[in-house]
Amino acid sequence: MDKKKPAPAKKPLPNPADFRRGGMHTLGMLVPKAASPILRKRGFAQAAIVARWAEIVGPELAKQSLPEKLSFPRESSAGGATLHVRAAGAMALELQHLSSIVLERVNGFFGYQAVEKLTLVQAPLPKREVRVPKKPARPLTAEEVQGLDAAVAALPDGGLKDALRILGQRVAESASAPALPLGGRKAGPG
Repeated sequence: MDKKKPAPAKKPLPNPADFRRGGMHTLGMLVPKAASPILRKRGFAQAAIVARWAEIVGPELAKQSLPEKLSFPRESSAGGATLHVRAAGAMALELQHLSSIVLERVNGFFGYQAVEKLTLVQAPLPKREVRVPKKPARPLTAEEVQGLDAAVAALPDGGLKDALRILGQRVAESASAPALPLGGRKAGPG
């Protein structure tokens, strides 16, 4: 007689009361819950199609297009949906030529024939945040290192002293020019 193994238990969703207790949680746990009502209004029962658009259609198409709305026919919600995609400029024409490939990829993402039709909206895309790479930290001068050592010398050895020294080092590294030595001013005219 074959005994079926019980299905593994799914992880329960986090209880909102747990967040008030001060535990640390990733932002990724909170975003789907917060974005879900907004995305449902636009027809996206799954936020994943918006979040993973670049994976679905590829990075080149994703740079110049964005899924706007997924509408299902009134009779059925099992398939036959229309995906409305916003495309920038001439990319709408390009997407029209590639519509069968895009539909194939979207349906492959869903795992069934969910989307039947692709409707293109030629309009400018929202501005995307341009990430500026951080400048590498500059090395500290010997004077700055001595100043940091002098500033934390009076503290007892331990975690606090080490943490304050590292903090001072990071602040000094991020400054564009060498700082004045701690504890004094440079003498100058006037």
